[in-house]
Amino acid sequence: MGFLDILLYPFYVAAFYFLFSARRKNYNDPVLEHYHKIGFWIKAFAAIAFTIFNVYISYGDSHGLYYTEGVNFKNLILNDSHNAKYLFLPGTEFDVSLFYNDANRGYFRAENNYMVVRVVTIFSFFCFGKYLLLNLFFSMLAFSGVWRLYRFFYELYPHLHKHLAIAILYLPTFVFWSSGVLKDSICIGALGWLTFSLYEALFKKQKLLVNLGIILFASYMLSVLKVYILVSYLPFFFLFLILKNMSLMKSKFLKVTIVCVLIFGSMAMFTQIVGKLTESLGEYGTDGLTKSMERKQQAYRESGSSFSLGVDLSNGISMSRLGLIAPAAIIATLYRPFLWESRNVSTLLSSFESLFIMYFTLFVFFKFGARHFITTCLKDPTVIYCLLFSLLFALFVGVTTSNFGSLVRYKIPCMPFYVIAMYIIYDRGQKLKSSLVTKAAI
Repeated sequence: MGFLDILLYPFYVAAFYFLFSARRKNYNDPVLEHYHKIGFWIKAFAAIAFTIFNVYISYGDSHGLYYTEGVNFKNLILNDSHNAKYLFLPGTEFDVSLFYNDANRGYFRAENNYMVVRVVTIFSFFCFGKYLLLNLFFSMLAFSGVWRLYRFFYELYPHLHKHLAIAILYLPTFVFWSSGVLKDSICIGALGWLTFSLYEALFKKQKLLVNLGIILFASYMLSVLKVYILVSYLPFFFLFLILKNMSLMKSKFLKVTIVCVLIFGSMAMFTQIVGKLTESLGEYGTDGLTKSMERKQQAYRESGSSFSLGVDLSNGISMSRLGLIAPAAIIATLYRPFLWESRNVSTLLSSFESLFIMYFTLFVFFKFGARHFITTCLKDPTVIYCLLFSLLFALFVGVTTSNFGSLVRYKIPCMPFYVIAMYIIYDRGQKLKSSLVTKAAI
């Protein structure tokens, strides 16, 4: 991070602020205006924190792979415009003599890595190839989607605006790991846009052509970068849309029956999709998934940086064994690392966040009881969709990742949804408690 980065950063922040403020003028709701401003400044400062972390504390793929090769790609195009053709070709066809660091050659064979390099290359033309500014671009890209996600949930629960802001705009690791040059920033942005546009097009029937274009582009980016997010998310979001359209149904028995059928049907569909897309999903296909788990577990054990799920996985992982270790895997994703398991700054930040989430979950569960917890899950379509997605996603992340440094980053797509589900359950419990008190007083 050089002097020019620091000098130019305020001007670029001002430019983005002007761009977003122009959009903010369309809001007639002071609540949305308030949180949009706060969310913007949080992401702007998070980009600085992300830069410092990756340059001075933990040098990784963000700087060593995506930034280095992306800026090199930009320079190659400036030197010879014919090199621009590589923007439209797969990474396997990239000229090996053009790499900045020959050690990065293998990464280009994975299209998800190459896609990030493409995006860095394009953004580099607008920010002089400066790492701090590139992180700001990625942070703002993520913020555009995060804000759509906030607007989606705010429309459903406007009275929970503070709680939704905590879950979506303020959650530390969610903010931090989507504020720089990583796949995660693009994926979080795409997930937010996908959610908002699907709701606008399929439920509200608004701006169909525009939203269809956004849906296709966001889905494409997710399918290239992290297709398992798309495959695990869509069934439960479609379940949510179906249940929202059932709100006029009067028969409770029929509602419960349809909910159960849709839940198990969605999970069965997810399993079938994963099985059929083994080749396209690569290491996230059914057979590929178990093999990938075995390789990763072994690599982490050899490096001495692994944590245990309490089950010996050295003899391989079958889908039946996956079900047995599901509770430990989900707990690891949602509530670990524990404070005493932290070894560096990034995991310590996540430890405090995980402690809060675990405490809040237990607080809600014991304050209102298991009965309220379960009935709320069955009655509220949003809780069903948020919980099912976050728990399924947590399962696969917990099993495939036994290194805390990776875990704190890989789990971020599901964390806002889980926290939102807990807040909704808490809110419904409070309302029920208040109504009972009122009836008793009468």
